Amino acid sequence: MDAVDVLAFGPHPDDIEIGMGATLAKHAASGHRVGLCDLTAGEMGSNGTVEERLAEADAARAVLGALWRTNLRLPDRAIGSAPSHVRQVVELVRRVRPRVVAIPYWTDRHPDHGTASHLLTEAVFNAGLRRFPADGDAWKPEQSCYYFINDSVAPSFVVDVSAHYDTKRRALACHASQFRPSGADAVQTRLTSARFNQLIESRDAQFGALAGFAFAEGFLVRSPVVRTDLLPGDPR
Repeated sequence: MDAVDVLAFGPHPDDIEIGMGATLAKHAASGHRVGLCDLTAGEMGSNGTVEERLAEADAARAVLGALWRTNLRLPDRAIGSAPSHVRQVVELVRRVRPRVVAIPYWTDRHPDHGTASHLLTEAVFNAGLRRFPADGDAWKPEQSCYYFINDSVAPSFVVDVSAHYDTKRRALACHASQFRPSGADAVQTRLTSARFNQLIESRDAQFGALAGFAFAEGFLVRSPVVRTDLLPGDPR
């Protein structure tokens, strides 16, 4: 895998797209190198096989313009149950050396999302410790930011994604087994409801309204966002 500027982690295939798909599309379209990592294949999900979900995830990657997408194949509903899970993330971060790492918000209705957030936060920190026992040279990203999947709070900052929102819609549509399952064994879930997509778009429209945009995606940071001065944009 090539080095990237932005590395986004998701607990399951489709989580990254739900939370920050348009932001990633915007960065990729601007020429930044984007990598995606799903922790699990979502094998405990009610709809879709592992093979279907991996294929859908790669199709969504192509839509977003990411360089690559990998899956650590950690056990669904048992993220963090073994010390090796942290080490796997550490080794990926050291290998691809991202400037920015994106992690799910630590509070979420789905237990895996909160568990993943804590595991990833720990792993990204450990990646910068030269004595942490894992392959690769120590690497400390410039910034870790947290994106929202289900639950959300007032963001630290928002990214205007109005021009790239249709790309987010198309990436989400790639996950047909989750949003539009078919077949005799398909079941109705929270994701299959039309209301779920409405909730995503309403949230992103609300974040956009905070800053005067049609759509924005919100992020939290635990460390200060550094600026050279108080004035936005380039000096005049």
